[in-house]
Amino acid sequence: MSITIGLCRVSLRLPENHSLKGKRQVLRSLLAKLHNRFNVSAAEVGDQDSWQMVSLGISCVSNDERHAGQVLASVIAFIRHERLDAEIVDYETEIIHGLG
Repeated sequence: MSITIGLCRVSLRLPENHSLKGKRQVLRSLLAKLHNRFNVSAAEVGDQDSWQMVSLGISCVSNDERHAGQVLASVIAFIRHERLDAEIVDYETEIIHGLG
């Protein structure tokens, strides 16, 4: 059995946001949609005290490197095209090969 882990760190800017409460609302919605649509794990991993910046960590597990890469690419495309309230500032992905 082969295990492949896809990791992605995404930095977002929320230009229309003016409070931590507003940021949390956007985050809750985005994290739920990512989990439900792509079956990934996602969490805020930085910029917790900033109103307009968000750093997300996103991961998926697969038995195929290509599939893991496609899932992460789809997540980035979803954020870019569906979340007009969030601007992608930067992102990086990594594929880790595990047991097998």
